[in-house]
Amino acid sequence: MQQTMQIQNPMIEMFHRENVLEEKDIEKLTDILSKNKSRRSIRDILIEDLGYDRHKVFQAFCRIYAFREIDISRVTVSDGWVEFINNFLNEFEPTVREQFIENKIIPFGYSEKSKEIVIFLVPDPADRSVEKIIDNAGIKKFELAYTRWGDLNELVSKVVAKENEFLKLVHEAGDELSLDDDGVDDQTIDEDELTAAINQSVLVNLFEASLIEAVHQGASDIHIVPKENNITEINFRIDGKLRVWHKKDNIKPEAFLAVVKDRTRNVDRFEWESAQDGYIQRRIDHYLIRFRVSILPIVSTAYNRKYESVVIRVLDDRKVITSLEKLGFDSQAKTEFIKAIKKPQGMVILTGPTGSGKSTTLVAALNHVMNPELNVLTVEDPVEYNIGGARQLKIGHKMDFDQAIRSILRHDPDIVMVGEIRDAKTAEIAIKLANTGHLTFSSLHTNDAASVLSRLYKMGIETFLIANAINLVVAQRLVRRLCKHCKKPIAEDDRLIALSLGFKESDLEKSTIYRAVGCDKCNKGYSGRIGIFEALPFNNDIRRIILQAAKELDEEAIRECAIKNGMLTLRQSAMLQAKQGNTSLDEVAAVTTD
Repeated sequence: MQQTMQIQNPMIEMFHRENVLEEKDIEKLTDILSKNKSRRSIRDILIEDLGYDRHKVFQAFCRIYAFREIDISRVTVSDGWVEFINNFLNEFEPTVREQFIENKIIPFGYSEKSKEIVIFLVPDPADRSVEKIIDNAGIKKFELAYTRWGDLNELVSKVVAKENEFLKLVHEAGDELSLDDDGVDDQTIDEDELTAAINQSVLVNLFEASLIEAVHQGASDIHIVPKENNITEINFRIDGKLRVWHKKDNIKPEAFLAVVKDRTRNVDRFEWESAQDGYIQRRIDHYLIRFRVSILPIVSTAYNRKYESVVIRVLDDRKVITSLEKLGFDSQAKTEFIKAIKKPQGMVILTGPTGSGKSTTLVAALNHVMNPELNVLTVEDPVEYNIGGARQLKIGHKMDFDQAIRSILRHDPDIVMVGEIRDAKTAEIAIKLANTGHLTFSSLHTNDAASVLSRLYKMGIETFLIANAINLVVAQRLVRRLCKHCKKPIAEDDRLIALSLGFKESDLEKSTIYRAVGCDKCNKGYSGRIGIFEALPFNNDIRRIILQAAKELDEEAIRECAIKNGMLTLRQSAMLQAKQGNTSLDEVAAVTTD
């Protein structure tokens, strides 16, 4: 039977012959192809539906069709090469250059066959739009070479990261701005003095430099904190950790805060005593970046001073992960997740603390299930990322979050994403959506997957509604990813630490556990983050425990039942990432310790 299918479809046979497609999946692939109305490629089906590794599938595809593969992770990205790429792309109009960058079409060099043939690195050499972009740019002779998506992403970030002109101006200015008190009472702040201070270009340059540098360094947030003795501290959150980027002294913090507020929309510079939210937009390295600004008044020992804390979230749509492959799901959790989001109705809830990647997972899930035949609505306050293909409701003064939630049923949705379950009312409407034929995604703040059910129960949601509405609950965290350039195996002494975290001797024999070292290509041994997941699917046993609940829901019984059915806890998921060489024992302990 399988042999017949291989002969009937040569591509299936070739992927099987290349040791990519397993025999057990041949029938599944054939069945999906027979129902493939959108005419997706076999590559996409292998990756998106059957969970095959994207890089391995594309490697096999390149071998089949004789495309060149170039592994740039083994190539030193020199300043000369970056200069060559920029010089090459700068020959085009800005819109054309942006097309090359956005589609990750990067010139590698010239062919050894002829200097007239340009070799381009691309993530998909079979993508016809790539050839069209190159052809429209006036390049007639070229060769496409496949390069791993992640490596190409890193290269693009280095290419587009231009010099921070504002930071250069700040360095050149040195200490030219030094507003000492000179007899002014340090316990007061004068508005005229502030106006004079914020007109000093160095403060404006420092603020603009911080926005650009945050994007270049991959920061998720900028923290601006006023300190005693006229010091303002600017911190970046990189890979989940805050670190000082710049300290500005000899100016009143209020002056710098006034600059921030002046350059933020929807914020009143003269309001010092209430919380404010605003936003900023800047085109950085030819790309529009959005910044969400949160301002809170804070106290200090100088009681008459007007101190505020500012946190700016960097919203860079280029970093949005739209593929489930890149999130870090283990095979069991990924299988359960795809099964849950493929159902026509029911609810999928993501849980975890702020900054644990819930929004990223929700966006990836939506991208996985969206198609033009479905009406996808999202209700978020605030909206973090633009999701192509979804109708994202605009929250404002005339339609708040609650009004949007109540109105959404009348807008004929197929799939709904409720950014966050905030209270019992939101929970009731989300559960109602899931029970009336809609696939519903949402998030909640709890410690683990079982706690979500207890929280909903305490909100007053009936047990039969919880049991019948929910498809899956996923708890998640982010652990820092070890730098692939400098990580080293743990020392013999660290084995005891590994054992205390739950590793077995057999784990240490079969796997190499690595530790962070640190080099010029990373942040103290780490570069980026990856998710760990605790996926709790609903089966009859889980539903029975929920329906039998009296005054309280038995979280421990739910947790034990899920583990018995194959669920990995957050600790076990983190340990798996450590065994695969992706993270360290320190991260396992720090992120998953109760």
